[in-house]
Amino acid sequence: MLSSLRSGVKGLWRTSARSLQTTANLQHDSLFVHRDTPEDNPSIPFEFTPENQKRADALLEIYPEGHKRAAMIPLLDLAQRQNGGWLPISAMHKVAELLNLPRMRVYEVATFYTMFIRRPIGKYHIQVCTTTPCWLRGSDIVLNAIKEATGCEVGGNSPCGKFSISEVECLGACVNAPMIQVNDDYYEDLTVEDSKEIINKLKKDEKPKPGPRSGRYASEPLGGLTSLTEPPTGPGFGLQDSLK
Repeated sequence: MLSSLRSGVKGLWRTSARSLQTTANLQHDSLFVHRDTPEDNPSIPFEFTPENQKRADALLEIYPEGHKRAAMIPLLDLAQRQNGGWLPISAMHKVAELLNLPRMRVYEVATFYTMFIRRPIGKYHIQVCTTTPCWLRGSDIVLNAIKEATGCEVGGNSPCGKFSISEVECLGACVNAPMIQVNDDYYEDLTVEDSKEIINKLKKDEKPKPGPRSGRYASEPLGGLTSLTEPPTGPGFGLQDSLK
């Protein structure tokens, strides 16, 4: 009888379990384990430019002795920006050298945060948010429009080498869903037409105007205020007369 009960539970699990995955990207496109490639291996030297070395020195000056390792993330970001938007292992070694840390300590940080890109990417890194608020507002059709306009798949680069697409989890602009991030800029309240317009301008190396595409300034209600519509009351409002 116990065996029959176990079989029944297993059968119920197989029939009731379902996946909530809605997009084709089943695995993250970030690289967490290093493998030497012709464009990314320790034999390729990396040095900060004179200008960026000054920035690195200024960053290190912010932190007191004994706490210099706190500069790791800004130094890695600086190296990534210098290297065209992705972080090679040689740059990680350089940061470890500046901080006088074992290389493993830098590897741990660079592979934990998805803001650090561990593969060569295009000039325009398009991050499409597909978390629930954006998905409910049509992020899937926005993603498909961007893939079609760039000829690029999620986790890959476009044939022209100018675009890279990543599918990401919540970029923190849920009120303005659906939205994307291109390099450092946010584009919000998107439609398919908006998405195509942004890509077409980027193809010409023109910078589309960041922000909402719905006509609102930030994240205020589209139909106008629904609360806080009157001037605030003054000091003492509602206070008992005996306490005034």
